[in-house]
Amino acid sequence: MFPPSGAVHVGRQPIFSRHGDVHGYELLFRGDAAAVDADERGAYATSRVLITAFTEIGIEPLCGRALCFVNLTREFLVGDLPLPFDAEQVVLEILETVEIDDVVVDAVAALVRQGYRIALDDYVFGLGHEPLLELATYVKIDILETAPADLVDTVERCRKYPGVKMVAERLETPEQLDLARGLGFDYFQGYVLGRPQVVSAAALSPSRLARVELLSLLVGPSIPLGRVVGLVTSDPALSLRLMAAANADSLGLPVKVSSVHEAVLLLGVDRLRDWATLMLVSDLDDPGTHQLSAAITRARMCQNIAGRMDLPPEAAFTVGLVSAVAELLGQGAAELALRLSLSAEVSEALVDGAGPLGELLSLVAAYEASDLPMLLAAPLPVEDTARAYLDAVAYTGQIIAPRARPA
Repeated sequence: MFPPSGAVHVGRQPIFSRHGDVHGYELLFRGDAAAVDADERGAYATSRVLITAFTEIGIEPLCGRALCFVNLTREFLVGDLPLPFDAEQVVLEILETVEIDDVVVDAVAALVRQGYRIALDDYVFGLGHEPLLELATYVKIDILETAPADLVDTVERCRKYPGVKMVAERLETPEQLDLARGLGFDYFQGYVLGRPQVVSAAALSPSRLARVELLSLLVGPSIPLGRVVGLVTSDPALSLRLMAAANADSLGLPVKVSSVHEAVLLLGVDRLRDWATLMLVSDLDDPGTHQLSAAITRARMCQNIAGRMDLPPEAAFTVGLVSAVAELLGQGAAELALRLSLSAEVSEALVDGAGPLGELLSLVAAYEASDLPMLLAAPLPVEDTARAYLDAVAYTGQIIAPRARPA
């Protein structure tokens, strides 16, 4: 049976050069076809935009050969969530809400070394984003909200960085456009030139179990290629998404994939794992979001504790995720473990609670159940277990919590 189908939406707003040509499009989260503004700007919104743009509508229909600007939160910059695409056509737009510290600066520098172009969104001098100016290709300045004197000062400061191109955004009147031109801006974006257009397409929804199963297959020590291909082939939505992702990755190359097998080979294990992770995050608006959030929290907690017990973090994440999803689906963990073709140590932990991973899972279950006697008898101090849980809750909250702000 085919999985449920529905419409997906993404907003796009053009960015023009001084000559009036389209330089690129900013891709924006849209919950429905009639939406005017984005009501979310968190990691969920970014994940939804990436999945929709790359695997459901397609970058070429959305942007042609122009650049696409994608808003990113801290989770994507520092690697907590993946960027499963090449740098050729994508500009990484750092939201003004991202707190800049040494971790972010180092992560952005690494992304620049990989070839990604960086844009600073809604740049205001003095709010802490100055360390990124040497790394940025674009600086976007809000013309509507910036006082004229501050605007002139900001432009002069940005001109000290020869690698920076300035983008005037939120241009709403011809007078503002003339002002931006007179100040020497390189690119222009706003309602006076073009309002965001919502692009919609019909899409299939992959089954939640298929997404979890694919992720579990890709975190083990050996990757069963035939099993991966078979799983993807059995789910039409996964097939379409991953073939589209592979074709997006091959932009500029004289090859397009024509089969799931070719897509899997072209993407590779790391990129497949990234897309599977992003699908889980982007589809958190499915029924059962609260339960799925709890599953991600358990998986992350297992991963955190694994680092304190010298256990493999990927396997620990899988144990936590599969045990939680089994509860979500109303199945026994043993039954689900058999269906997922997991490694022996992961299966033993899920089926019998055996081995170090089984001990880890029992510890997490005890914490969830507030079983203090078992926690006190555990090899890990209770304080460490509590910190692992709090980190997991914060991690999940960062992924799914919306941050309201107009686009």
